[in-house]
Amino acid sequence: MEYLEQFKSLVFAGNTVYDYILAGAIFIGLIIVLKIIKMIIVGRLRHLAKKTKTDFDDTLIEIFGKVKPPFYFFVSLYFSIKYLTLPEIVNEGVQILFLIIIIWEVVNGLAKLVDYFASKYLAQTVGKGGAGQSKAMVQALNIIVKMILWLLGLTLLLANLGVNVTSIIASLGIGGLAIALALQNILSDIFSSFSIYIDKPFKIGDFIVIGDHSGTVEKIGLKTTRVRTLQGQELVLSNNELTSARVENFKQMEKRRVLFTLGVIYEIKPAQLEKIPSIIQEIVKGVKGADFDRCHFKSYGDSSLNFEIAYYVNSAEYIDYLNINQKVNLAIFNRFTKEKIEFAYPTRTVYMQK
Repeated sequence: MEYLEQFKSLVFAGNTVYDYILAGAIFIGLIIVLKIIKMIIVGRLRHLAKKTKTDFDDTLIEIFGKVKPPFYFFVSLYFSIKYLTLPEIVNEGVQILFLIIIIWEVVNGLAKLVDYFASKYLAQTVGKGGAGQSKAMVQALNIIVKMILWLLGLTLLLANLGVNVTSIIASLGIGGLAIALALQNILSDIFSSFSIYIDKPFKIGDFIVIGDHSGTVEKIGLKTTRVRTLQGQELVLSNNELTSARVENFKQMEKRRVLFTLGVIYEIKPAQLEKIPSIIQEIVKGVKGADFDRCHFKSYGDSSLNFEIAYYVNSAEYIDYLNINQKVNLAIFNRFTKEKIEFAYPTRTVYMQK
C-alpha cells in the first residue's frame, strides 16, 4: 500500500502519476459518456421517426449520427487536461482545437438544417411547376446562408482567441464598400433576381411584354433573364431592368378579350345593316373556344359605318388566340361575301360642277 502511494506521488513533467491516471480516466470516461449520449439521442429520434410522417427527424438523426470521432476526442481531452499542469502553449493549442471542433460540428449541423429546409421548399415549388426558377434561387440562397453561418463561426472562433474582431470587421467594411461600389450593377441584378423570385411577377413559361419586346420566359438567372421572342431569337434582359420596367404578363390571364372595329360601306341596305350584329354573334358562337360578348353599330365614319365587336378567347396561350381570331375573321369574310355585305375602305368622292 505504501509502495502504491509512493508510485502515485511520483512526479513527471510537473504532474503526479495520480494526476495522469485521473486525467486519463476522465478522458476515457467522457468519450464513453458522449458515445452513450449520442446512442440515446439517435435511438430516441429513430423511435420517434417511426411514429411521424415528417422527414425532419431523419435529418436530425443524420446530424447527430454523423458526429465525427475527433469531436469526442478533443472534447474529452479539453476537460481531462484541466486536472494537469501543462505548458501554456499546450493548453492554448488544445483550447483552439476544442473551439474549432465545436464550431465545426455546430455550423455543419445548422448547414444540414438549411439544406433540409431548402430542399423541402424546392420540392413544394417544383410541385407547382416552378422548378427551373426555384432551383437556381434556392441553391443561391442556400450558399449565401451557409457562407453567413461559416463567417459567424469564424468570427466566434477569433473572438474566443482574443482577436480584436471589431477592428477586422471595420476594415472589412471599408473594403466591402469599395467592392460593393465596383460591383454595384452586378449586385443590383442579383438582388433583383431575389425580388423576382419572392414576388413572382412572372415565371418560366410565361409570355410577357416589356416595352417593345415580348416573348416567353425561358430562364431566370441570378443576373439576367432570358426571353424567347416570337421571331425565335433569344432576348437577354438584366434583372434590374426587369424590376424597373413595366411588365405585362399574359400567362396570368385565364382568357383573352378581343375587341375590334369592322366597317361596312354606306351604300348597304338597311335590312343588311340590321342583320350584322346577329351574323357576328352566330359566327363567334360557332367557333370552339370563343365566347361572344357584344356587337354594336357604334359610329359613322368618314367612309364607313362602324361596328364594334367584342368576344373572349378561352385560353391564355397566344397561339390559341391567333388560331381562334383567324377562324372568326375568315368566317366573317365568308359570311359577308355570301350575304353580299361589302367591307368599307378609305374612299373619297369628288363632286365636280360645270
